[in-house]
Amino acid sequence: MKIRISLDIKDLTVNRVIRHFILSDLLLLGGWGLISPVFGLFIINNIQDADIFSVGVSVGVYLIIKSIVQLPVAVLLDKKQNEKTSFYVLVSSLMLAGFSAVAYCAVDTVTGLYIVSALQGFSFGLYTPSWSVMFSKHLDSGHCSLDWSLDSTTIGIASGAAAIFGGFIASAFGFTSIFIVASLLSFVGAFVLLTVPHLIFPNKTQSKTIISEHTHI
Repeated sequence: MKIRISLDIKDLTVNRVIRHFILSDLLLLGGWGLISPVFGLFIINNIQDADIFSVGVSVGVYLIIKSIVQLPVAVLLDKKQNEKTSFYVLVSSLMLAGFSAVAYCAVDTVTGLYIVSALQGFSFGLYTPSWSVMFSKHLDSGHCSLDWSLDSTTIGIASGAAAIFGGFIASAFGFTSIFIVASLLSFVGAFVLLTVPHLIFPNKTQSKTIISEHTHI
């Protein structure tokens, strides 16, 4: 028995609101993806008295703070059920992430490293639940799996490319350059969302019109 699967171009469409969220996710995670492959080398080579243990503690601080922050933020956003609140938290998290990235350039002590790592964790703790709730509210009817998979695919490819180029950029232009690029991309991600005015001041008529608009991938 042969099974034929026909793929219509309509099956590969997403609304333009989802496109903005995917782009902001790509900019943030792609930018930080530049940092990941060289972060340990940066710490050991540029921070006084830092060693491999310091690298582990820094990553641990980031992950623990992120994990602690995101749950109460998620609960709060679910209780508020206010798109404006979620949007402002999301934009603020992107801007804070941008500030965190550039702050690493000024770090010269292990204590300062842990503080900035905590700030990074706090920004991503805000970002994860706020981005998720906004993205979920604007999923395409009947294409939810496509929307989530498109984001995952985009981020996966971007992160892979960033990991490759991060090492090259750091070796060619220095560690500071990758933190500045990551910071700029985070701020651009915030700007991308701010160009969608109906998310800040939503009204039913405008939302229905925009959600119905699709673009081909």
